[in-house]
Amino acid sequence: MKRREFLTKTIAASTVAAAATSIAAPNVIAAPKFRWKIVSTWPPKFPLFQTGVERFAKRVSEMSEGRMKIQVFAGGELVPALGAFEAASKGTVEAGAGASYYWAGKSAASQWFTAVPFGLNAQGMNAWMYDGGGLQLWEETYAPFNLIPRPYGNSGVQMGGWFNKEINRVEDFKGLKMRMPGLGGKVISKLGGTPVLLPGGEIFTSLERGVIDAAEFVGPLHDLKLGLYKAAKYYYTPGWHEPGTVLEVFFNKKAYEKLPKDLQNILDAAAAESNAWMLASFDSQNGDALETLITKRKVKVRRFPDEALSSLRQKALEVREEEASKDPQATKVHRAFNTFQDRVGLWGSISERSYFDAIAKKYQLG
Repeated sequence: MKRREFLTKTIAASTVAAAATSIAAPNVIAAPKFRWKIVSTWPPKFPLFQTGVERFAKRVSEMSEGRMKIQVFAGGELVPALGAFEAASKGTVEAGAGASYYWAGKSAASQWFTAVPFGLNAQGMNAWMYDGGGLQLWEETYAPFNLIPRPYGNSGVQMGGWFNKEINRVEDFKGLKMRMPGLGGKVISKLGGTPVLLPGGEIFTSLERGVIDAAEFVGPLHDLKLGLYKAAKYYYTPGWHEPGTVLEVFFNKKAYEKLPKDLQNILDAAAAESNAWMLASFDSQNGDALETLITKRKVKVRRFPDEALSSLRQKALEVREEEASKDPQATKVHRAFNTFQDRVGLWGSISERSYFDAIAKKYQLG
């Protein structure tokens, strides 16, 4: 081939390639990127709860290869801690994180998606959410508020709380001022006690000064970090009020629906991954913290008397019925929850419970 002919063909090919690049390049350069804000109800760096929100945002960025980034704000940094729901609902931010029972004043049905006294444990809540219709009911409940909810964590069975007096009978709850949110707090009220809502940072001081007589928070990990063993004498189990506490992320519906389908899937997948990670972390770290409380801090763990647990259960069932009667959606969720709990409870009683009883290291309760 002659040099002139070669150069002519080369230039022509280059021109075609350049033209193709000029057509394709805008598609690459203009690939949409999304920048969201998420506000939570938790304090900065609060173990697992707030660090879980940070981990969730990081995973979304990694899984989307930077196409989506979420800036995280702890409670009070951008909006008040309990303003997350409203901020995401109005579109002030694109997402929020918290616990659905905080929004009972907006929807009575919301309480069933965090924790139900004498209800499902973490495994049961996951089964209900992912395979038993619970998530669909949750979406229905949040739809009027322009929100899409997803589970992003679970604390597992919580502890029954720290008390400055012994609980020997159900009458000992009468007159008790106890930090306890959600449906559990309403049970305390039925027994003649006074439920008190306090953020985690105020529990120790309130216990120590006698502003409250008792407090439940989460479990050994957080209780050890807060030093609650220095402020109260008795540590009770089981956490009848929160047997499998679900934490949530929720997305502004309009913002979520503007995303490409793959980014919607990434948000959902990152939330589900975070849910598994958090429960595993709680199980692992609560075990270490409980051993420290028992062996190094000389805490005696006590079990609520059977008679007290029986009365608590009876009152809890009454509270569940009363709250369910507040609106049609609460009634619908309550009935679905009860049906599922009966079904999964039968299986659990002859599978997980029997096996765990066989292998568990026994601890003599004080």
